[in-house]
Amino acid sequence: MLSLLSALLLAQSSTPAPPEVIVHPQEVRPLTGQLDNVMVFNSNSPEVVQTEGILLSTFPPADQAVPSAHLNQPLTGRFDVFAHHIAKATDPDDLKTLYMGIVLHNPSQKPVSVDVLHGASYLSQPDAPFIELDGYLLNPTGAIYAGPGDRATNDVLRGKRQNSWPAQIKIPAGESRMLLNVPIPVKELDPPINGRSTLARLRSNGQVYAASLAMFAPTNADGTERAPTLTEWKKLLKEGKLAGPRDKAPTPPKQTGPLAYGRVAGVAKGSVWRAQLSDPDTKGYTLKIPEAGKAYSYVLSSVDRGAFGTQQIQSAPMIVRYPDTAYAAHGNYGIQYSLSLPLHNSTDQSQKVAIILQTPVKNDESQGNLQFFEPPAKQVFFRGTIRARYQDDQGRPQTRYVHLVQHRGEQAKPIVEMELNSQDIRLVQIDFIYPPDSTPPQVLTVQTQE
Repeated sequence: MLSLLSALLLAQSSTPAPPEVIVHPQEVRPLTGQLDNVMVFNSNSPEVVQTEGILLSTFPPADQAVPSAHLNQPLTGRFDVFAHHIAKATDPDDLKTLYMGIVLHNPSQKPVSVDVLHGASYLSQPDAPFIELDGYLLNPTGAIYAGPGDRATNDVLRGKRQNSWPAQIKIPAGESRMLLNVPIPVKELDPPINGRSTLARLRSNGQVYAASLAMFAPTNADGTERAPTLTEWKKLLKEGKLAGPRDKAPTPPKQTGPLAYGRVAGVAKGSVWRAQLSDPDTKGYTLKIPEAGKAYSYVLSSVDRGAFGTQQIQSAPMIVRYPDTAYAAHGNYGIQYSLSLPLHNSTDQSQKVAIILQTPVKNDESQGNLQFFEPPAKQVFFRGTIRARYQDDQGRPQTRYVHLVQHRGEQAKPIVEMELNSQDIRLVQIDFIYPPDSTPPQVLTVQTQE
């Protein structure tokens, strides 16, 4: 047998060396543009649902059993629905299926139509398991994904509406209809845990109220499970309290000390961040590429204490929220970034340029640099598909979908590479929907090769 000293020496020798910190001196810029005014129904708390109840309700509190569970925020026109929840069995002998329902209610005296423009909802098992993928894969058909949030945002980025979603929901005056009534099963899974991510873009011609709810499957007379009915969902909405267990409460804004962002449950403001990245002196027309061998970056999905010195926090503000949930939509899950880069080579020589999405080590200090790990950490901080549209070096229009998997501190490969002739101006358009199961912030880097 090994002596205690030998065992300790063996354990120390097998401990991996800490990663080397690579420092890139370069400018880090705030992102120009801003979020639009589209409301987002954002249901992400509690993330792990183990008791039935209300996940998020924008209904009026009057005549409800628990008024504080209803936020009294009507939705109209364009609005989004985002929901991300996990079912986890509390008892290995109790593996009943958790259902998630999203109810839309028309409070008016006229019929209302809700168009489902795009929509997708996936389970982690079996629809989109968290599999290991290479860090850079071309994804022309959308068949590459890892996790339900990755797959759902991939679909919506391409303008898809899943076959199970109706094109339109008609809600008679004073009545309710189901937008979604779907299971999150855990039976026959080891461990008994499963998740579901949902993203939909909707348009209503009148005011509606929305609620996401969690209910364990009712049973038939023979003991088999069935989906809850609209009547059962309405009863839970009227009589139920907030589902549990509740997540850790967030740290109030500007409070020092340890920071808890909290999970989101409320209505946020902003569905798409549009930006024309350009030099201030060009009135938005061109973006001068860096000098040869240098780079600059724009911060993406920046959060409190994670803005790389730019002081820009991009988290969507909350219009209404529950007191024990996040003060902002940290991470901007389900929000689209639509960025235009009119690249300009102002030199008298051709230059090779790369556009890269990267995951540097988070910090909030203005140091004029980005820090990376070599090798990157094991934790996956980003998994999702990026769309790049541009003209290649032969002048041909290209649309490239690239699936990225990035670990904390990873420098990553370029999404786009091109050679710009002297005084050439070429537009690159980058679009992606920030995927659930990712960890912000990231940066978009423009690099000129030596």
